Amino acid sequence: MVRTEEVPMTDPTDVPALEPLDEQWQRALAIVAHPDDLEFGAASAVARWTGQGKQIAYCLVTSGEAGIDGMPPERARAVREAEQRESAALVGVDTVEFLGLPDGILEYGVPLRRELAGVIRRHRPEIVLTTNFRDTWDGGYALNQADHIATGRAVLDAVRDAGNRWVFPEQLVDGVQPWNGVRQVWAAASPLAAHGVDVTDTFDKGVASLRAHHVYLTGLGDGSFDAEEFLEGLNRPVGTRLGVRYGAAFEVFRFDLW
Repeated sequence: MVRTEEVPMTDPTDVPALEPLDEQWQRALAIVAHPDDLEFGAASAVARWTGQGKQIAYCLVTSGEAGIDGMPPERARAVREAEQRESAALVGVDTVEFLGLPDGILEYGVPLRRELAGVIRRHRPEIVLTTNFRDTWDGGYALNQADHIATGRAVLDAVRDAGNRWVFPEQLVDGVQPWNGVRQVWAAASPLAAHGVDVTDTFDKGVASLRAHHVYLTGLGDGSFDAEEFLEGLNRPVGTRLGVRYGAAFEVFRFDLW
């Protein structure tokens, strides 16, 4: 008889099921640090939602210009912005904005909150998407990147800032108004994710969206990165927790309880 303590931690029965996300919304805004951030885990979900007729806009805080070692930043900026627009179009997103903040050295603080509050006030989303901003990717040793952490923390605060007319009041011109209609923020691929969505039918679109970052991906490691293999390794375990083939996981932060 196998003793309880000898059961591997990877046993599916040890992993809690994920709660399905609430999909009763129409407008979302995705705010992430770099081109490719959404494609490493969330693009297939975006494809599902645009396929339902939902409106989703992308906001990239930087242009990822420091992300290709062998390419000067100004050239990389143009390449990565073009790849992101192509990638977004493949999952049904035609609004892609770049804030132009410096890649690799983003800092959490009032200036970043101000930038993001302004974007939220203009787009007036019900759901804000971002990526994992916990210290690690796995809840253990795989360290997250500083830009992701700064952006995610600022997103949470900017959602509150956007609804307060006395915070960054200089933005309230030319018809821009406070916006307190964000119900939830969803952080993709968080190690603390307790919610998920079935992306079985849009998995291939997610793969195509990641592959659109061809120049960037070619510069990773030895150039042998396989987008489909990577996303299958990410989405299949999540799908198991949802009872489907492929899933995308999100940590949910609720603002509709206030």
